[in-house]
This record gives sequence, structure tokens and C-alpha cells, in this order.
Amino acid sequence: MSPFKERAKEMADQTISLRRTLHQNPELGFKEFKTSNLVSEFLEEYGVKVRRGLAVTGLVAEIEGQSGEANGMLRFDMDALPIHEETGLEFASKTSGVMHACGHDGHMAAGVSVARMLQEQHASLPGNVKCIFQPAEEGDGGAKKMIEEGVLKNPKPDFILGFHLWNEKPTGTICIKSGPLMAAGDTFEIRVSGKGGHGGLPQQTIDPIVCAAQIVTALQTIVSRNLSPFDQAVLSLGSIHGGTTFNVIPDEVKVKGTLRTFDKLIREKMLERMKEIIQGTATAMGCRGELTVSEIAPAVINDARIAQRVKAAVAGKYPELMIDESYQTSVSEDFGYYLEDVPGCYLLIGSGNAAKGKIYSHHHPRFDFDEDVLSLAAGILADCCIALLRESPID
Repeated sequence: MSPFKERAKEMADQTISLRRTLHQNPELGFKEFKTSNLVSEFLEEYGVKVRRGLAVTGLVAEIEGQSGEANGMLRFDMDALPIHEETGLEFASKTSGVMHACGHDGHMAAGVSVARMLQEQHASLPGNVKCIFQPAEEGDGGAKKMIEEGVLKNPKPDFILGFHLWNEKPTGTICIKSGPLMAAGDTFEIRVSGKGGHGGLPQQTIDPIVCAAQIVTALQTIVSRNLSPFDQAVLSLGSIHGGTTFNVIPDEVKVKGTLRTFDKLIREKMLERMKEIIQGTATAMGCRGELTVSEIAPAVINDARIAQRVKAAVAGKYPELMIDESYQTSVSEDFGYYLEDVPGCYLLIGSGNAAKGKIYSHHHPRFDFDEDVLSLAAGILADCCIALLRESPID
């Protein structure tokens, strides 16, 4: 039996209470000042040493063990989303237009409990642990900025763990996959420039709307005709803007979308073909086509050895859980930046529960998760961390 599992259950009410307080007071990326202060106060109350101000609002909670030279890191994200909450919860967001619609409030609450449990056991820890609370995960570069400001130094961790509450999976399920788990994400903008004019005199114009329509259709052939059926990629267009009224052909059309891939070579091939199609189609129709790409995050690729050790720890101490070793998602997560420098494993812990009405997906205005999972998540992270500390260096 795991002492962390039982201790996390004992602290469940406090963990849930903290989650609800955080949920009521959401803040967007790099603006998590109240959030950061609240988390710091709780950690310091439990005797945890905290460094503040990394990447604007980021925190590093340091738990020093009394034996061993291994160094572990656990990561928890803090930011909310620009979504108006529609859950009707008694602890719903007090800030109009801002909501914890992705579970980061639960991640922080579980993270505080993990740090507290590790601090309580620090005298017997076989190494040191840094619990980092990261700002701006939602596409704003928080992980990258934390790394740039030295979170992976002094000392460099031997491994890193992270998790996400996951409503796409039911409670009682945990996804522990070796290799690619979550996709690399890119946003892109296509600008098609032509020559505007009167809608009744199209011969005097170079119509960028017609050209953009051809580009949109052609782009959808890349995955089906340029990639192997065994390769993976998602190309979605989410926004088309051009013109202001019915009888004027505009000078320009803008198309925005996202690309999701699991492999760097596939990403390069997708972007190359996108550029060729955009420029070639535009040239053929007398327009000019430009592609601008911005990286959201690299793919989350779990280290196979660490994933297997995590699986063994979970299977041994949480036999009631169903372990899914094959699940993948094209959703992105900036945890991938850490995994480019440090071997680690990212877990998806099932938090959906239809019986409790927890059926809405992430980023939905009615999103909520089963709070009973919080103590489970805290226990799992603590147990896996200890297991890896005992085996570090992992070879």
C-alpha cells in the first residue's frame, strides 16, 4: 500500500477547497499574480521553500532530500482561458470572460498536495525534487520562458513528470504511453493578395476570394495524397476573412488555421507542401500567396524507459486503474519543451464522469471535472517521483 495514496485521501477536502478557490479567481497567461501568491502561501505554510518570479509569475518549490544525489522535477500549469464560464457552479469564476476551462486549477491544487507530501517525507527522500508552477501554458510560451530563465539548471533534473486531468477518458483510467503522446502544434496565417474592384466588373479585378477558395480545397489533399497512410497529421482551417460587403471584391483574404504533427520530418513535409500549394495556386490565378507559421509547442514524446517505470509504479500501487498504453491525442501541450532537454513522462489521468455530469471537453464554457480524481493524481505523482528518484540515474 502506498503511504502517499492514503495521505492524499486524507487531504482530499483541502485539495478540493484550494481547487475551488483557484477556480473562482482565474488569470490569463503571464498575469497569474494572485494565483502565484496564493499557491506560494500554501506551499510556504507547509514548510516548502519557494522561489518566485521565474518567467514573470512562475514558482519553483524545492524539497531537499537527506540522501541520494538524484534530482527530479514535477510540473504544474497555472493559467486560465479567455472563456466566459457557463457551468453554473457555486464556485464559478468571478472574473467575466476568464475561466479555468482546462483543469489547470486542479493541476495546481494537486501539485500543492504533492509538494506538501514530499516535504513531509523529506528526511527519507532519496534525492531532491523541484515542483514548478508554470505560467502561460495555453499557447503563450510559458514553458519556453521558464527554460530560458534557467528552471532546468542548478541542478539539471534527471527526469521530469507532468500530468493533465483528461475528460476525454473516464475516471479510473490513466494513459501512460511510450513515445509520442500529444502532437506538436503550429498556427499559421495565409495571406492571399489580389486586386479589388466592383463585384459587377470582375474582369477588372484579380479575385483573392476565388483564389483562397482553391487554396483551402487543395490544402486538404496534403494529408490524404502526400503522406503515407501510416503517417499522422491534422491540418485544420478555422478562420477566413476577406471583404466587407456584397458587391466589392477585396484586395486581400486572410486564412488562419492549425497544423498538428507527431514527427519533425512530417511537420517539415507538411509545411513545405503547404507553401508550394499556396504560392503555386496564387501564381496561377494572378495573386500573391504568403504563409506565416508560428510554433505553439513541440510534440510531447515520453521517454520509453521512464514511461515503463511509471507504468510499473502505477500498476503496483494503483491496481484498480485501467492503464491505456496506446492513447494519443492531436491536442498540444508545451510540456514538450521540457522533454526536448530532459527525459520524462507526461500522464493523462481520466477525469470525465457522465454520472456526475462531467461530460464537457476541455476549453468548453461548461467544462468541469470529477474532483475525486485530485487526490488520486496527487498520490500518483508522488509515488512515481519517489520510484524514479530511487532508480536515478536511469540507464
